[in-house]
Amino acid sequence: MAKKGAKDLRELLRLPPGEPVDLAAYDTRATPGAPGGKRAAREDTARTGKQLAVLQERLWAASTAEDRRRVLLVLQGMDTSGKGGTVKHVIGQLNPSGCRIRAFKAPTEEERQHDFLWRVRAALPRPGEIGIFDRSHYEDVLIARVRHLARPAEIGSRYGLINDFERRLAEDGVTVVKCFLHISSEEQRRRLLRRLDRPDKHWKFDAGDLDERALWPAYQEAYQLALERCAAPYAPWYVVPADLKWYRNWAISRLLLEHLEELDPRYPEGDFDVAECRERLLRGA
Repeated sequence: MAKKGAKDLRELLRLPPGEPVDLAAYDTRATPGAPGGKRAAREDTARTGKQLAVLQERLWAASTAEDRRRVLLVLQGMDTSGKGGTVKHVIGQLNPSGCRIRAFKAPTEEERQHDFLWRVRAALPRPGEIGIFDRSHYEDVLIARVRHLARPAEIGSRYGLINDFERRLAEDGVTVVKCFLHISSEEQRRRLLRRLDRPDKHWKFDAGDLDERALWPAYQEAYQLALERCAAPYAPWYVVPADLKWYRNWAISRLLLEHLEELDPRYPEGDFDVAECRERLLRGA
């Protein structure tokens, strides 16, 4: 079980609401709260995965008794920061039938006909589920801001709309866990070069990634604004150092575990007489 108090990873990684954010002040290779080095963290991640699987089953079981609670994990970060890797190594340990995973790409023509939250609402987890967003509604204040895809006034209004949206989610029983995977420019360069050096990774490379990389300072500014304006007690942001993949996976596993332990979902009691049903089976029913 996750320890409470000073070692609670949520306390170590959570951004304080209402305070200015300077991403340059956060070390992308830091390992706050880690149980040791790479090997120890990987072993702990494996143990955490087993605990998560049990809690996930309890959350799903509780939903059969009208418990509306569910979890939404939001993964945001620059290209190569590890959003897909997190889904593979962390969420891959869970029962897929209880997960709802959505990777948000550029909006389709149909999606453009609606407000920017329309497609997000359609992808939300149902009671008992763990939802995972690989990118999310924050794209509409990130790339939209950097690439000037909407008027400044419209983008400015979206921060408040996002806050209202996430507050309503919390009120409806959704535990929102927002993780910013914080990677350095140099680590991104190394990861992009590795993709170019390996033919089996070419499918993950897009020449357009280099155009986005050239806008690194603008993206950092856009992220800082999003983190500042949309950090709230009901939907906090966690800054996860992501240069070290083993730490990233451990940290997000631990964050999920701490949130699920706090929810403490319970198996519902049966609405039948256990002894009577057992006796009938033993009699050959």
